[in-house]
Amino acid sequence: MDLAAVIAVETIYTIASLVLISAGLAIVFGMMKVINLAHGEFMMMGGYATITAVNWGINIYVAMLVIAPLIVGIIGLIVERLVIRHLYGRLVDTMLATWGLSLLFVGLVTMIFGNTTTGISTPIPGMTFGDYQINGYNFFIIIVALLLVVLIYAVLKYTRIGLIARGTMQSPEMASAMGYSPDKIYMATFFVGSALSGLAGAVLAPLVGLVPSSGGAYIAKAFITVIAGGPSIITGLVSSGSIFGLVNQAFTFSISPVFGDVALLVAAVILLRLLPQGVTGRFFRGKL
Repeated sequence: MDLAAVIAVETIYTIASLVLISAGLAIVFGMMKVINLAHGEFMMMGGYATITAVNWGINIYVAMLVIAPLIVGIIGLIVERLVIRHLYGRLVDTMLATWGLSLLFVGLVTMIFGNTTTGISTPIPGMTFGDYQINGYNFFIIIVALLLVVLIYAVLKYTRIGLIARGTMQSPEMASAMGYSPDKIYMATFFVGSALSGLAGAVLAPLVGLVPSSGGAYIAKAFITVIAGGPSIITGLVSSGSIFGLVNQAFTFSISPVFGDVALLVAAVILLRLLPQGVTGRFFRGKL
């Protein structure tokens, strides 16, 4: 019974982690059709922003939930104004530009912080389930991911700005004819996507040893989660994250964590082979 509880918590945590690291990319790619290969580096900068703020004496939760998303969002805003805005509709050029930006960010962070591993301790102690120990911080990540999904859904579904953003992504000409500036909406959307990437990196920072190249550990999982999810942003993110999380933990507990990661990637290949348009391209059509 205790082992079943631990497996259940770890599975939900894995799903929450996939949703968290993919949310920013889902906003940018799902709504703007921009492939941001610097997504992992935005997460990495969110982690460094958190660690720096905590070392300066700022409360860890303020650093993770406020400061890091704001700083990375501003960096994303600058990137969008200087680079991305000139490349809309040019998919390959956008990929090359953001790949170059990822190398630039890694170099700049290495110059500032060095190439040594740094980190902070988790603010929540471990918990005991019978004979098993589990990281109490995992519950915090689960709560953050759940609240994030609910918030994104509520904003896109029920607020005026969310409806305007969705309408602009579908028909910029119509939005412009109604008096809304597609350019400003693209800018705001990229800012939000970048801020969510920074939030993910910040929340995960206490669990990992951070180095400037840490972004590479997240980018593959984030992309396969978003692409396998299909055109629906929220439904696709949750459905693909759930599938991959279950597969990952099934192989992790039955064999090893390495096999869990391999199984996740194999599952992504099989899923995209069977459902080329993603889960929501075949199921849950019309859902947000």
